[in-house]
Amino acid sequence: MKFMTQTLQLILINLKSVPSRWGATLVIVVGLAGVVGVVTALQSMSAGMVATLRSTGSPNRAIVLKGGSNSELSSFITRDQAVVIEQAEGVAKGEDGRALASGELILIAERPLRRSKTDSNVSMRGVGAAGFAMRPEVKIVDGRPFKPGLQEIVVGVKALEQFVGLEVGSTVQIRGSQWAVVGTFSSNGDAHESEVWVDIGTAQSAFRRNGYSSMLVQLQEPTAFDAFKDSLTADPRLQVDVLNEIEYFSAQSRSFTRIIGVLVTVVGIIMGLGAVFAALNTMYSAVAARTVEIATLRALGFGGSVVILATIAEAMTLALLGGAIGGLGAYAFFNGYTVSTLGAGFTQVAFSFRVTPGLLITGMVLSLFVGFLGGFFPALRAARMQIAVALRAA
Repeated sequence: MKFMTQTLQLILINLKSVPSRWGATLVIVVGLAGVVGVVTALQSMSAGMVATLRSTGSPNRAIVLKGGSNSELSSFITRDQAVVIEQAEGVAKGEDGRALASGELILIAERPLRRSKTDSNVSMRGVGAAGFAMRPEVKIVDGRPFKPGLQEIVVGVKALEQFVGLEVGSTVQIRGSQWAVVGTFSSNGDAHESEVWVDIGTAQSAFRRNGYSSMLVQLQEPTAFDAFKDSLTADPRLQVDVLNEIEYFSAQSRSFTRIIGVLVTVVGIIMGLGAVFAALNTMYSAVAARTVEIATLRALGFGGSVVILATIAEAMTLALLGGAIGGLGAYAFFNGYTVSTLGAGFTQVAFSFRVTPGLLITGMVLSLFVGFLGGFFPALRAARMQIAVALRAA
């Protein structure tokens, strides 16, 4: 009981002395706010990208690619193969008795970005009626759907935000042809909102393609996936990869997540070391300025362990304040901020930063850890001071 009372008393004494050394204190608070803010912002970028891609798709749908392809852009499915895929086991049927399958074509068009005014790639997806029917999450929010056989485009809401000249009523030149923008669609915030969609037949004719990039298939139920996959991989007429749609789009974020992970680690270590040294310097200065005060308290019966805990508690309190400022700053400036980056196939994928409660907690833990390291060694020095020598220094 005496130990706890002495510890609390010394913590209060240390904290009351903070206003007398605001300059040094701000070094810790601002430094840790910067560390937590930058690390949280980088992690929120990765979280936003992952959330966007993982929200794309349904467990009831499967995507079929050419064997060995890592994306739709590098895949090719012939018309004959498409027929075999439609007839595979586990494929759901529509009210008309036809297989719910959509052969789709992924192409690249160049459009200038709004922010930089430089040309960048936007995904153009050729789809048919089945492609819309299988995706109830896709809704036209402005204008109308494109008409089959015509060079018309509907634009995802995020593509509209990122690129110039995709407003309803405008005309876009792609590969020497004029395409009319007739509508805008939303898709529950997923990756398709970064695309523009056109009629599959028109796209095949305009780009002289005689097949598909992928086949999207509606399954009878999620548990039918294994039977569907086995029937295709065992068919000697096909050499294909079969993935659940959610699994496919989630895989597209892995390389990006790894890059961000490395960046967060490197930046976190560099800035963390800087914050540790700043905290060490500040706490050593604070201990040196209170040498006589600490020695007096030790002479009055305050133990060395009490001094250690109180000094560490002071450093961690300042770290907690800095971490809170950094986390709140990251949330205020970055949460919901929409950007675009290169996705699979070198096309732009738009997503929003996500500063989640988990990231804020991680930032606070990092801040407290740095504060602990910054306070431990000065605390040890304070506890080891010889009382007589310290008092004579007065």
